[in-house]
Amino acid sequence: MSKRNSAAAKTAARERLRVEREKQAKRAKAKRQIIVAASAVGVLAAAGGIGYAVVQANQPSYWEEAKTAKLVEPANTSGKNGTTVVLGEASAKKTLVMYEDPRCPICAQFEQTVGSTVKKDYDDGKFKIQYVGATFLDRSLTGEGSKNALSALGAALNVSSEAFLEYKTALYSAKYHPDENDDKFKDDSYLIKVADTVKELKGNTKFQNAVKNGTYDRWALEMSKTFDSSGVSGTPTLKMDGKTLTGSDGQNAPMTVADFNTAIAAALKA
Repeated sequence: MSKRNSAAAKTAARERLRVEREKQAKRAKAKRQIIVAASAVGVLAAAGGIGYAVVQANQPSYWEEAKTAKLVEPANTSGKNGTTVVLGEASAKKTLVMYEDPRCPICAQFEQTVGSTVKKDYDDGKFKIQYVGATFLDRSLTGEGSKNALSALGAALNVSSEAFLEYKTALYSAKYHPDENDDKFKDDSYLIKVADTVKELKGNTKFQNAVKNGTYDRWALEMSKTFDSSGVSGTPTLKMDGKTLTGSDGQNAPMTVADFNTAIAAALKA
């Protein structure tokens, strides 16, 4: 097993990132002291100390390393790098495209309010679902929870389409979805705890190892690129036949069952 795909390496890399952040503050203080001391002991010593700090601060993070890790595409995917995730009956003529970020609080609100209605229509064969995962909240809020949760969703998708959908619902549930500023999804143990509420994933060693080993970390980054190049600027966003579905305000995703039913009915007729 490669370094990047070993549980130990993944844990160590994340711990290294945490420790590095703590050290940065100490380095900043040390850097100031070096500059002051340089007036007495010489510019060369100061430059050497600063140079060392710069080199250390620019060591690649775990997720930077994951960009060049081996790409493993989950089952039930297609397209370039396995980033096309379309679920449902082949006979369904329409496809509902859902753009979501795992850490997104509005996505959680949508799933908690409208998710069961979406699932019923999906089960009834009214449409297929195409999922596009985003991780932009890791950039805007800092952290890695969106990427890590998206990787875990890839592990669930590798088990089955239903496991993926049920796990996504669990992650967005009121019980398990953290505040967007709480990077709780960065912890593999928490993601596995949530997965244990899903029948197909409970005690599933293959799934758990995939989460711990970061098997689908590279895939999560590739999926994130798909979102970034989609032209969609926020989540949740719903589209059908290239047109964005909105609620009664005409701007945002339908956030009530009534608004969703109205929007989806019009989209299915178009």
